[in-house]
Amino acid sequence: MTPIQVIGIGLDGAAGLPDSVQKLIQQATLLVGSDRHLSYFPHHPAQRLILGDFHQAIATLRTLLPSPSPPPLAPSPSIAVLVSGDPLFFGLGRLLLAELPPDQITFHPHLSSVQLAFSRVKVSWQDAELISAHGRSLEQLTQALQQGKDKIAVLTDPKNTPGAIARLLLALDLPSEYEIWVCENLGGNEERIQTFPANELAEKDFAPLNVVVLLRTDRQKALTLEQLPALGLPDQSFFSFRDRPGLMTKREIRLLVLGELALQPGQVIWDIGAGTGSVSIEIARLFPQSQIYAIEQTAAGTALIQQNCDRFQVKNITSVHGSAPDALHNLPNPDRIFIGGSGGNLSEILDLCAQRIAPKGVLVLALATLERLTTALLWRDQLPQSKRWQHHLLQAQLSRSVPVGSLTRFTPLNPVTLLTLSQTPTE
Repeated sequence: MTPIQVIGIGLDGAAGLPDSVQKLIQQATLLVGSDRHLSYFPHHPAQRLILGDFHQAIATLRTLLPSPSPPPLAPSPSIAVLVSGDPLFFGLGRLLLAELPPDQITFHPHLSSVQLAFSRVKVSWQDAELISAHGRSLEQLTQALQQGKDKIAVLTDPKNTPGAIARLLLALDLPSEYEIWVCENLGGNEERIQTFPANELAEKDFAPLNVVVLLRTDRQKALTLEQLPALGLPDQSFFSFRDRPGLMTKREIRLLVLGELALQPGQVIWDIGAGTGSVSIEIARLFPQSQIYAIEQTAAGTALIQQNCDRFQVKNITSVHGSAPDALHNLPNPDRIFIGGSGGNLSEILDLCAQRIAPKGVLVLALATLERLTTALLWRDQLPQSKRWQHHLLQAQLSRSVPVGSLTRFTPLNPVTLLTLSQTPTE
């Protein structure tokens, strides 16, 4: 038997431990744990070491371990380290293994709080994103929410509370809705499982021992057209890709794109690589007399464009399913072109656009990679001098504010370069 037995324990205390583990605790000559864990064994005769400073406690344990060559008949210590749940799930076990010889340690896991939480919510969790915000920032949670993870469990602390998580969720302005469950005192007599909308949760208080479970839903946030801004629709107002909810031209970039296009009423606009149709819908609402063609190569994207047209009640968008440049041949000549995606055919698309765009037309590209930017600039530079288009670049590196506990920080959006090509040739 190893000198150190690391024993996971729940809120039901000793009663929740199997007989074999209770026997190990009874045999221990030293009990190590928090005040709460030690209180489960008030009459145990062993010495006690309260876990405050983890590193100091581990240093003490190191001095108690037997030397590599102990003298004959030397007594072997029997140390029971009491921790919550599974010691190797965001617990003390990782630190013990890093600081002490692994062959001196045996682990006896209890049910983890996350296991109990998903059991109470009645949702499978093998594909869940598991995040500890205990003594950490909410950066990992921010990324998981922006990526649209379906199931997220968060271990909280006094700073990163359920309310703080709800405020973060509201501030991120996500295209997806999440059902929020707060699971308090799991496994104890005062266990409580509740679900809340984010706006009701932000100011509520909960027991210190809680786990938050976030479940992404297929519900779309209610949309009241009369309350929408004329320009700059919120990202979460659009239907989005189920598996890639953040894949759309973000609101701030859309505003820049609309400005660069220098739109006028009654124009024909091509939106190539339209995705969810967010840029097309902004244009359609601003200029109901214009005709917009939203070209998208994926069937899922084409369906989303139509759903969003119905959602925003715009009638002047034609959704075109196909890959550019082939899908462009039968469309009327455009006055303005926006290219948000090219499917790897950027040079060929630009060739056709240059042939078809109306005099004094404007073409704007949103480019997320250096390679695509280089392709577009090389295309422009290889045109004959008499046909070379004017151009300018705008690199957008934007950040949105998000709450961090009682403070605020910025989280960046992916940088985007806008290349605007004016059809007016140089002299």
